[in-house]
Amino acid sequence: MANPKLSASGDLPAIQFDQVSMRYGDGPQVLRDLSFALAPGSFHFVTGPSGAGKSSLLKLICLAAQPSTGAVRLFGRDATALPASARPQLRRRIGVVFQDLLLLDHLSAFDNAALPLRIAGRRPADYRGDVAELLTWVGLGGRMDAMPPTLAGGERQRLAIARALVNRPDILVADEPTGNVDQEMALRILRLFVEMNRLGATVIIATHDQDLIARSGRPVLRLEGGRIRSLEETKA
Repeated sequence: MANPKLSASGDLPAIQFDQVSMRYGDGPQVLRDLSFALAPGSFHFVTGPSGAGKSSLLKLICLAAQPSTGAVRLFGRDATALPASARPQLRRRIGVVFQDLLLLDHLSAFDNAALPLRIAGRRPADYRGDVAELLTWVGLGGRMDAMPPTLAGGERQRLAIARALVNRPDILVADEPTGNVDQEMALRILRLFVEMNRLGATVIIATHDQDLIARSGRPVLRLEGGRIRSLEETKA
């Protein structure tokens, strides 16, 4: 199947891939000749078998990796051609929920959630109330002083989501965000992403959870062998 154009919007795409391929070192290609565009404020799932290239696709979007060939454009800017000094500013517009969460066990839940703001140079007095409100919103208002090892699996997932949302990102990327939680918690996490999308964020979630996809009613970008095989519209 030819690579689909996912958005026909007249606005600049939030995310655009132009003939993008990727390999790690001298290994085989993990992504092959991808061309697509996602409109601002859209919501897509990325699915496919293990090894299809889902995580690599997300790494390119969040600037954690570079393509071997082709161009990745974010908000109309060629991210692959940006100088290193300009990349942090662009990254701050992207929230990421990593598959292994990457929480810092020596920091409290509050300090984990606030970390992107600290790195950006914000003063604690300026963001304390916003972080507390966000943690309450994701159901961790009573656990702000808890250390990550004392949190349950679903609480850790929601903390990672709070950290990804704290900068109010324009793009929200999540790699298997419901992989280690039960179905009830998975639906609660989905509602958080739907709410962020309602507030304007472009959301991209990689998942194997077909039930979650079916319940969402959102379009699905299916990868196979590093190529886009289909764009399927789902119905809740």
